[in-house]
Amino acid sequence: MNPARLTVHRPVMTGMITLIVILLGLAALNRLPVDLLPDITWPVLTVTTSYPNAGPAEVEQLVTRPIEQAAAAITGAQRIDSTSAEGNSNVRVRFSWGTELGEAVDDLRDRLARIADQLPEDADRPLVRRFDTQASPIMLLGVGSSLDPIQLRSLIDSRIGPRIERVPGVAAIDIRGGLEREIRIEVLPERLQALGIGLDTVRTALRDASVVTPGGPIVEGRRELRLRTPAQFQDLDQIAATVVHRSDGGAIRLHQIADIRDTHQRLTRRYRVNDEEGVVLAIRKLADANTVEVASAVRAQIRRLNRDFPQVAIQVASDESVYISRSIENLGRAILYGSALAVLVLLAFLRNLRFTLVAATAIPISVIATFGLVYFGGLTLNLMTLGGIALGVGLMVDNAIVVIESIARNREERPELEVTEAAVAGTSQVSSAIIASTLTTLAIFLPLFFAQELAGQLFKPLAAVVAFALAVSLISALTLVPMLMARPALHSGRPRAPSRLRMEGRYARLLEPVTAHPWWVVAASMSLLLLAVLGFRGVGTEFLPPTDEGDVRVSISMEPGTRLEILDAVIREMEARARATVPEITNMVTSVGASSFRAGSPASAYMRIGVGSRESRTRSSEEIAAALREAIGQQPGVTLRVRASSGIFFRGFGGDDTERLSIDVRGFDRLTMNAVAAEFGRVLEAIPGVTDVRLGGDGGQPELATRIDRARAADLGVDVRSIAQTIETALGGSGAGQFRAGGTESRIWVQIQDAERRRLDEILNLTVAGSNGQRVALRSLVRFEPTLGPDSIQRREQGRITTLFANIAGRPLGDVAAEVRDRLGGIPLPDEVDFQVSGDIEEQEAAFSELMLGTLLAVLLVYMVMASLYESLRDPLIVMFSVPLAAIGVVLALRVTGTTLNVQSLIGVMLLVGIVVNNAILLVDRMARLHRGKGMAVRAAVLLAARQRLRPILMTTLTTILALLPLALGVGDGGEAQAPMARVVIGGLLSSTLITLVLIPSLYLIFHPQREPANDARSSHV
Repeated sequence: MNPARLTVHRPVMTGMITLIVILLGLAALNRLPVDLLPDITWPVLTVTTSYPNAGPAEVEQLVTRPIEQAAAAITGAQRIDSTSAEGNSNVRVRFSWGTELGEAVDDLRDRLARIADQLPEDADRPLVRRFDTQASPIMLLGVGSSLDPIQLRSLIDSRIGPRIERVPGVAAIDIRGGLEREIRIEVLPERLQALGIGLDTVRTALRDASVVTPGGPIVEGRRELRLRTPAQFQDLDQIAATVVHRSDGGAIRLHQIADIRDTHQRLTRRYRVNDEEGVVLAIRKLADANTVEVASAVRAQIRRLNRDFPQVAIQVASDESVYISRSIENLGRAILYGSALAVLVLLAFLRNLRFTLVAATAIPISVIATFGLVYFGGLTLNLMTLGGIALGVGLMVDNAIVVIESIARNREERPELEVTEAAVAGTSQVSSAIIASTLTTLAIFLPLFFAQELAGQLFKPLAAVVAFALAVSLISALTLVPMLMARPALHSGRPRAPSRLRMEGRYARLLEPVTAHPWWVVAASMSLLLLAVLGFRGVGTEFLPPTDEGDVRVSISMEPGTRLEILDAVIREMEARARATVPEITNMVTSVGASSFRAGSPASAYMRIGVGSRESRTRSSEEIAAALREAIGQQPGVTLRVRASSGIFFRGFGGDDTERLSIDVRGFDRLTMNAVAAEFGRVLEAIPGVTDVRLGGDGGQPELATRIDRARAADLGVDVRSIAQTIETALGGSGAGQFRAGGTESRIWVQIQDAERRRLDEILNLTVAGSNGQRVALRSLVRFEPTLGPDSIQRREQGRITTLFANIAGRPLGDVAAEVRDRLGGIPLPDEVDFQVSGDIEEQEAAFSELMLGTLLAVLLVYMVMASLYESLRDPLIVMFSVPLAAIGVVLALRVTGTTLNVQSLIGVMLLVGIVVNNAILLVDRMARLHRGKGMAVRAAVLLAARQRLRPILMTTLTTILALLPLALGVGDGGEAQAPMARVVIGGLLSSTLITLVLIPSLYLIFHPQREPANDARSSHV
């Protein structure tokens, strides 16, 4: 069936259908959400459990291990990782891609409910969360003010924060830094001892003195009243007058044994924005919200807040939407430039502006129609979907080019035909070829829809967009293009182009000796292919191409237990060096102290430095990071990490540990594992390309272990829990209720005065209640032993691990990982200790394996589609010889541009399988028609078909290459993400086309030996 027979005679109907498609696409475009990447549902569940004041070993034994055992029984769980830190357990359960996480969450919660009785009473209820890439903050706001820090934090909590949370699309805000109000009860231990009172007595008295309880209903006549007892503290005087103990001497009130202070909670972390102390607000958006729109709405709210609260200055310290907008705009420009270059190629070959405009209509129609697919498919406008459009721009005009060239050739060679007849005949002659070429291109995307790993999740939207755009371009070429070409006004006075004849003549003279010696051509092609395979050895591999996001991260860590003031002084010096070394700084956010992600020692600090867009600076973020690393240098007692942020596909995953390479050392004894990891670290530091080697959070922290004499405690009637709680209250403090005033709530915190500066002897003088009410001094029950405890305990698959982290700079990840495995494999290890190289290399190997299999499947699908269309096994085999020839250009493009073989490159290789066969299909299809359909001799048919298809082959190839050229240059923000794929397609298509023009005619002659043609259909079958 030739749809052109209908459309050329129904121009109004064809035009209206086209306009309907355009209108729907434009309407969808205005409603499309914009984001950096597709919405990926990571198959990861996180179980977070808080166990206040418990050490890492206790958290591991009492909380983490029971949760791991419960999670291990869930169907589909692939890997279980955990971190046990001071007061916090974090268990991560990873499932296979495609797992229904809703059912997994229910199953996990059910199993956690079964072990609830096994967890400590003081441990909070385990909280199950899904890992969501959208959960990472999209904006960081810095808040500064001349107000009292406690008042500022209170103002943010009660007034500013809620207003920002009400912005449409904002899911939540995290308030970091500032001083939170606290009513601190600083107990004087000397007075407790003199009066024979324990800390537990003080805390219990405060809890019992401030309550709110319902009293129940009271019936009074016709009404029913509810009785309530609001017996809360109204002011500090009431707290001070609280009776904590009664004796023969009378009542002892709180102010007699303690100082009551209206102060702030202990400062454990400091935040600075552009060297100014303040509060940082992290803005998180809803999963289905438009990142750019949400950020714009937040900025508008900030302007209103700055107007309404003149005593407060709110500034944007970091905004992810800026990078997204720049990346999308840059990609949009690449699409426009590529489209313009493709149109110029058409004009250069066709020498007819009217024909060029007809062919060019395929681009906007296909692109606009694709916006409808993106909208109705629930996708977003992101780097993947727009990258698919950019990739398909050159392919969108291919079918239209072939149809136009065929119609024009019919008009030139058969001038007696009417315009409408030439349009129908020309379309009919090439319809089977363009349908075959489009179907083969579409077939290569099928494996991506079956891919389950991360690469499949990322590139499914790209595959859907390209496939749909090509399908629309095919329909347009078979319907709209013939209708437009059938307008007589397009053909008035069109001269014969002599340049085309000269080009075809030169090509024919080249083919004369080539077709006389076809085996020489095959041998030369195979030799080039062999050289390409040998040249592939020098191509590096990595998971994803690094991107310049305009962010540099500086992290430092010091000896566990280092005081916050000392750490802050060190990071301030580094801030000054950063200012002096990096003039490109646009903003800088500094965080000093313990993080919420990894509770434990506060001996770590973090700087996030914004350096602006790529166009605004001459140095890349990698070069800036290298210069800053050298300027800061390695200081004694300080572990430094400086790296350029370049993980757009993993933003927010795993907190601050964004190193690309890690080595997991498994074993049982922590000290042995640490020794092995330290030896590995020394080896890694000597490997070229490895930077920022560090031991992952298990270096050990000095601590004092409390040893309780259980037998003596039992004899005196003292329970272990009372002893532990007394020590906890004395040193760390413990809550004794809430103080509510002015609509705000502050905690009441009981602790001995100057607890951090007390000698251990003073702590041992505290007493606990024994049997018969007597008080027993702690010194008769406990002793303290200095020891070195872990600041966190890492586990994988229910076994302890010590992790060594490293960054990669100036060298491909695959090469570094291979050398790491080789060197570490030669180190003798203690019994029951082994190691595994992990990090990005794990994702890389899984993605490579899946994409290699997908490429093989794509080759088979392409062959099967052609065999089905041509009802032949031999001719499709000739076409398939063009596929390996693409490897020559692929290797050359990778080597010349210094591009690594990564997931993007492999996607380009997979696309090439469907693209490079299109030219061969045009040749073989025409040769078969002349040879078998018209009865021409094989060699004559080959030479004539090659001449007739030269121009459309060159046109389609050059339009595709030049349309991808802006993308291949990789300039601008986000340009590096798509550049490897474009470079691979350009190189592979160029080499395959040039060789195909001489190889396919030679192969056709080899597969169809020269003989007198006979109208025997069997000659085309096996």
